[in-house]
Amino acid sequence: MATPETTPPADEQAEPRQASSFVDRFFEITKHGSTVPRELRAGLTTFLAMSYIIFVNPDVLSNAIVIDGVDNVFTQLVIVTCIAAAFGTLVMGIVARYPFAQAPGMGLNAFFAFTVVIGMGYTWQQALAAVFISGVLFVVLSVIGARKAIVQALPMSLKLAITAGIGAFLALIGMKNAGIVVNNEATAVALGDFGSPTVWLALLGLVITAVLMKLKVTGAILWGILATTAIAIIFRLAVYAGADGLVPFAGFSDGILALPFWPSDLALQMDFAGLFNPAHLDVSAGFLVTSAITVILTFFVVDFFDATGTLTGLANRAGFIDAKGDMPRAKTLFSMDGLAAIFGAAMGTSTTTAYVESAAGVEEGGRTGLTAVTTGGLFIVAMFFWPLVGAVPSAATSPALILVGALMMEGVKGIEWSDVSESVPAFLTIVTMPFTYSIANGVSFGIIAYALIKVFTGRFRENSWLLYLLAALLIARYIWLE
Repeated sequence: MATPETTPPADEQAEPRQASSFVDRFFEITKHGSTVPRELRAGLTTFLAMSYIIFVNPDVLSNAIVIDGVDNVFTQLVIVTCIAAAFGTLVMGIVARYPFAQAPGMGLNAFFAFTVVIGMGYTWQQALAAVFISGVLFVVLSVIGARKAIVQALPMSLKLAITAGIGAFLALIGMKNAGIVVNNEATAVALGDFGSPTVWLALLGLVITAVLMKLKVTGAILWGILATTAIAIIFRLAVYAGADGLVPFAGFSDGILALPFWPSDLALQMDFAGLFNPAHLDVSAGFLVTSAITVILTFFVVDFFDATGTLTGLANRAGFIDAKGDMPRAKTLFSMDGLAAIFGAAMGTSTTTAYVESAAGVEEGGRTGLTAVTTGGLFIVAMFFWPLVGAVPSAATSPALILVGALMMEGVKGIEWSDVSESVPAFLTIVTMPFTYSIANGVSFGIIAYALIKVFTGRFRENSWLLYLLAALLIARYIWLE
């Protein structure tokens, strides 16, 4: 597929079309019909489009990562998020030489916090070990070229449904954090207290951000978070957690600029032994080993298909995919996603993966690794402004979760809803995630339902044997090992 044509500004048209510098030759900027200024602008655009993760990832992970005696865990998570995003994006730009950015993934961080740690009882250190192992699997399978067989094992309808289900799960978490929905013993969930400023601030932020997105404002989610935060500060709204409940913003006692510090309480804290140790839940070894494998595979499967779909779509949009559907340096491209996950786990965050917001930079004209290097560099700069994060209330990040969830629902239009054998498993995948507060259950229910319907309708030959093997293992887990 040819690279989409763009008309560069007059100053760029005047530039020679022959590589004239080391940077140009290394990234093949001229070869891809781009220029250094355009690549730099594209990198900034990508950063603005995805930098909301600096605020949102710590907000999600801090629900599960709690360390006794340490009161700056949230700040450490901010720094870890920036480090993981910077590393993942830089290796994507320098090694794979693609204009795509990486950061801790939305949905994967929710699975880490709410399913693995809070729901299943693993410690956050053990969950980091699972993320690390899943990243190693990703790299190994990318290097040996096995990704094609694994991609083909799950039908497209389930891949789309998994993404949509995670979106619904994220939306529920965002609404819960904002107080829009609350627990209810009689009905499970109910409408929250609309007398609370937190609820109204979140709803106002939702409208502001949605309008900015509709107007195609670059970095709409980030600007929405900042605008909502400004409203909270200016009007002295009691939406910040304090010792005596919710209070107005107390100000910047230590300024807004500070040197980054090493996140010693999070880095290199992975607990591999505990991940497979049956003692900590006081149940059979068979259950825990199987449960640990399920956690690892869920991290792997969600990241694998999310990254594969994201990177393939971005590469197609940027004009890298040829008529045969192949893209240059594909093994390296996918390996860098796995390497980012490994590094992120070592630093103390959930799975780092490719970001679809990279499309903003691609639309701005980014076609080479210099775009990614620019984005990665900006994440490094962001670490010097970590005190600013304390001014962002949960009510300001909740709209981002809800809207990212809405964006992740887009793929459902690709599901063949008229075919019950495709639509029912997809539907179960989507609704089970928020209804059971578990991404793993949603994936499991979808795979089991898909396999059973295909087998009992005589259509089992339509899918790979790997799908049916996975379904059988999941059925055995629910019957004997739960």
